[in-house]
Parts: sequence; structure tokens; C-alpha cells
Amino acid sequence: MNVKVGHSGPSFHVSVPSETDARDPKYQRGQQVRAAVVLNNDGSHPAHDPDALLVPAGASGEIVKTGVHVESNTPVYMVEFSGIRHVVGCLEEEITPE
Repeated sequence: MNVKVGHSGPSFHVSVPSETDARDPKYQRGQQVRAAVVLNNDGSHPAHDPDALLVPAGASGEIVKTGVHVESNTPVYMVEFSGIRHVVGCLEEEITPE
């Protein structure tokens, strides 16, 4: 299954990783994390202006799903941040564990 996600970088599609080809994710579903950087709209959140602030640095959230960027085999985390009404796709370097 492919899903388009947004994060502070370019848009891309992710898929649920298979056991044989995915790199092990650093974080797990249900884990509490914080935004390590400001996350702006990369265009994948049509309800927000391009480059609009989606998540301020330091905001806390919970990983609700993990996936993988198909071409680079990079883990992508769907994070539901507290007080924010949308889920944001994040790369490992964009979040830190609480």
C-alpha cells in the first residue's frame, strides 16, 4: 500500500515495509516523540498554504504508523502531534524520543 505523506522536505510515497527489504526503524508505533525541527508544509497538506508551519520544534506527539520511503528504503513515521489536528509524516532526523 502506498501513501503520500508530508514532512519538512520533498513529497514522496511510502509503503508498509516487507520483512525482507525494509531497514529496521529506529522508533516504533506508539512511541512518544518530539519534533526536533520546525515542520513546514511541503505541499502534501492541501488544507494549509505551501510552506505553512505544521508543527513547531519541540511539539510532542505519538507515532501512529511507520512506513518506508520505497526508493531510499528510509523509515517514515506518521506522527500525531498534541494539539494539532493532522498527522505529519516525519523522517528519523526530524523527531527525537521523549
